[in-house]
Amino acid sequence: MPISAGQRAALLTAATVLLAAGCSDSGDDAADPGTATGSAGLSALTSQKLSWAPCPAPSAAEGGGPPPSPLPGGATWECSFLQAPLDWADPEGETVELALIRARARDASKRIGSLVFNFGGPGGSGVTALPGFAADYESLRSRYDLVSFDPRGVGRSDPVECATDKELDAYYALDFTPDDTAEERTLSDAQKRYAKGCERDAGAVLPHVGTENAARDMDLMRQVLGDEKLHYFGISYGTELGGVYAHMFPKNVGRAVFDAVVDPEAGVEDGALGQAKGFQLALDNFAQDCVDRGDECSLPGGSVAEIEAGITDLLTALDKKPIPGIGDRELTQTQATNGIAQALYSKEFWPYLEQGLDAADGGDGALLLSLSDSMNGRGENGSYSNIQAANAAINCVDFKERYTLGQAKERLGQFREASPVFGDFMGWSLASCSQWPVPGVWEHPDVSAPGSAPILVVGNTGDPATPYEGARSMVEALGKGVGVEVTYEGEGHGAYNGGSACVKKTVDEYLLAGKVPASGTVCK
Repeated sequence: MPISAGQRAALLTAATVLLAAGCSDSGDDAADPGTATGSAGLSALTSQKLSWAPCPAPSAAEGGGPPPSPLPGGATWECSFLQAPLDWADPEGETVELALIRARARDASKRIGSLVFNFGGPGGSGVTALPGFAADYESLRSRYDLVSFDPRGVGRSDPVECATDKELDAYYALDFTPDDTAEERTLSDAQKRYAKGCERDAGAVLPHVGTENAARDMDLMRQVLGDEKLHYFGISYGTELGGVYAHMFPKNVGRAVFDAVVDPEAGVEDGALGQAKGFQLALDNFAQDCVDRGDECSLPGGSVAEIEAGITDLLTALDKKPIPGIGDRELTQTQATNGIAQALYSKEFWPYLEQGLDAADGGDGALLLSLSDSMNGRGENGSYSNIQAANAAINCVDFKERYTLGQAKERLGQFREASPVFGDFMGWSLASCSQWPVPGVWEHPDVSAPGSAPILVVGNTGDPATPYEGARSMVEALGKGVGVEVTYEGEGHGAYNGGSACVKKTVDEYLLAGKVPASGTVCK
């Protein structure tokens, strides 16, 4: 059951399995964010005119591939670049180019404005993701120009790149769950080389790729697009970015939807622990589905515990001896864990997970390695997008905490208790930023947005990467009268594309007609 190009694109743009948290005091010396874009120093940027043209093929950093296919009815995708300050504390200084894409509204006479999307990561290219998911959002194009972008440091927007493709093959094959001092030293040295590569290649951009700067970029984008309010659809990390924007620019929020919601109250450790629990829940649900199908399921075991014991045994065996994967590349324990997690982002990929586990148990690691490659942004030609490099750069400049490998090791007990399969993987990931050359600025998010228009906050009870509890936390943090909670009782990462007619109807009525649902609405 090979993965199609479209499915691979969907996997690549899913939120990555790294730490996700929010912000409070950024320590930034820029002017008051609510008024910065009206200052004299930014007049040339706010008055810039975008030159739209047919979109080229995606760059290597965006993942490569052909130009986006025409829209229904034959309309073409248009691309442009927005100039923004590299350092928002120095708006008259050097600028960065931000890549944009749009599809014009079908009915100009009923057009509301632009609807800006961020699909998550952080590090995902919106320029490639929006065409990949266009069919899911076609109803919204009746009244909006659909717009997305590559945030600074991502894709075609001054991308952060840290290593060559060959070096990345070796890096992702490492053991990220070390078993002894020698393996810990190997991992620490590799993380240090990786961080130094980011610093060497990204240079002056690296300190300025954080979420607050991306929020300022979106308000500049709003003005240049000619919109009085920012209408916004954020998925996964895009909900965090949207929450930060709402906090900084509450009076500029139009109609906004947060789907697959990051918990703004969770710090680095709590966020990672929540993900460990979330992925374990998704694996439990996958295993239960296998049990319910009986002999139709190819995995051994008559209970959830037995099926998951088989998975744990497989990972233990791979730790001792990798198996053949793709070409001369082997499937390691870390890549198998990564591939399993990738397949849990959507129930649609459960058949691939079942087939991949069954094949790996028989000594063929190709499918699980392909899933891991999708997570890491590796194309079939061996070229990597910059999704993981950008993810690291944005997370590490956002988060103030710097856990050492030793500190991560001390916390493994609670992670293993949360998830026998993903606990080690997520626990050791606490040290991801330990060698980073740029200090972080956030401890906890401040997404409070008094005075903002209502924001739909859609949580999915079976979401592995952004557990359901994050939606309620976001509603409370946004403040009374702002967050409107909608629950989807389903599986997978995100709700709008989860197949629920109720969710789609609720969101579309809000975005297209301004109908705000009752907070606490439940969809199945």
